[in-house]
Amino acid sequence: MALLTEYDVVNMQFKEPDSVDTGYNQDEVDDFLDAVAETIAQLTADKADLEAKLKASETRVVELENEINNKAPEVANTPADQAGNTSALAGSAPAAATTAEAASATEMLALAQRLHDEHIANGKAEGERLVAEAEAEKVRIVNEAEDIHNRTLTKLEEERSVLERKISELREFERDYRTRLKSYLEQLLNNVQNSDNQI
Repeated sequence: MALLTEYDVVNMQFKEPDSVDTGYNQDEVDDFLDAVAETIAQLTADKADLEAKLKASETRVVELENEINNKAPEVANTPADQAGNTSALAGSAPAAATTAEAASATEMLALAQRLHDEHIANGKAEGERLVAEAEAEKVRIVNEAEDIHNRTLTKLEEERSVLERKISELREFERDYRTRLKSYLEQLLNNVQNSDNQI
């Protein structure tokens, strides 16, 4: 099932129910809620994946820093540095190599630090974006459900008002009918009595 987009949630329209008693199609509502749940689960999984990658990057940066720190003492304690009686020419080559290695290590450390900072910034930004999107979708879904609820209540109230008016009209008709029927029967009874008296 494809993940829902912001447009999908905002513009979701359920089929109007055939009657107030039946309400909205339960399967249709359940399918929509399943899609919403799947989207939120996928966003949560994406966030966890990004956090795991960020943690792995931080671990890798620490490993690189440790490697650089471990190599620095080895470079300082080379046999060429410990030999005090070597010539100036012989001592200059290891010194140049040490300087080059130190510069390379500094560049590597700077690169590792920059990558570390970029991964942290990207991970935080992506995490915040995913959380914000999930919160926005949650708010929209809740608002949509409340809107459906309110519209249903309004419709029920309108139908209730119509039914109460019809009931009132029927009672009025019943009273009027009873009154006219009673009057008619009394008139017939009087006619019968008058006929008997004339005979």
